[in-house]
Amino acid sequence: MTKEEVETKAEIIKDIEESGVPTEVAKEEEVLDEKAAEKESTEKTIEEKKKAILEKVKKLKEKVETTKTEELKEQVKAKKKAEMLIPLEEYVKAGIYLGTKVVTPDMKPFVYRRRADGLAIFNTDLIDEKLKQGIEFLSKFNAEDMILVCKGQAGWKAAEMFGKLTGIRVFTKKYPAGVLTNTNLPDFFENELTIIMDHWLDKNALNDTLKVHKKVLMVCDTNNFSKGADQVLIGNNKSARSLGVIFYLLTKGYCKAKKIDCEIPDLEWWTGEAGEKEGAKYGV
Repeated sequence: MTKEEVETKAEIIKDIEESGVPTEVAKEEEVLDEKAAEKESTEKTIEEKKKAILEKVKKLKEKVETTKTEELKEQVKAKKKAEMLIPLEEYVKAGIYLGTKVVTPDMKPFVYRRRADGLAIFNTDLIDEKLKQGIEFLSKFNAEDMILVCKGQAGWKAAEMFGKLTGIRVFTKKYPAGVLTNTNLPDFFENELTIIMDHWLDKNALNDTLKVHKKVLMVCDTNNFSKGADQVLIGNNKSARSLGVIFYLLTKGYCKAKKIDCEIPDLEWWTGEAGEKEGAKYGV
């Protein structure tokens, strides 16, 4: 006890005695006051320690949760990459993620960002997911009940190989008007599904299909509208390499689902990296 505390204590006792309170009572009160003060001091100390410990626990918990969240994100990323139809690098190399400077309202949900030059960039995870859905959708139909229309020259080579391996009827260069709607035409064809590679270029086939109320699977770039499509694939539909990736995955997925035994060229052939000799090997 400090000198000041002793003097204060003596003064308090003196005041009590002068007030007529017995010394024993004064001392008893003093003891009680000391105990109360000690108890209060101890409680404060414990409370402060408890508060400090809880703060540390909170900070550690936040740190652990942040670490776990980051680890979980990395695990999800790794799992997604492992489950992709082809490695992410192949999608990037083919430029399938590159859109146009125009983005329609239909395609806005699939766009990740814009490049400095204004080109819209597709989300590659969504490209892969849509291709998986497209393969599953395509596999519900028999080859003889489908047609594929690809007026864009960039996709002719891959489209013809797709038709050759799957047995699906393919129209490149030109789509015969009325072939799906005019029963009087000698080449009239009644189908269940039409695969459209670009709704701007293949609009006649799309319109005919919608007239006869048949299903549509459509490949859409950022400047395409998906109106009328029952299933949409997203990606660059103007580049030969990008279209090659799409046709390769559709061919591979459909042949696997339908148990079609055929020799499917490697991806390099579809993207034009295999060379002319390799192309001649498959007769396309």
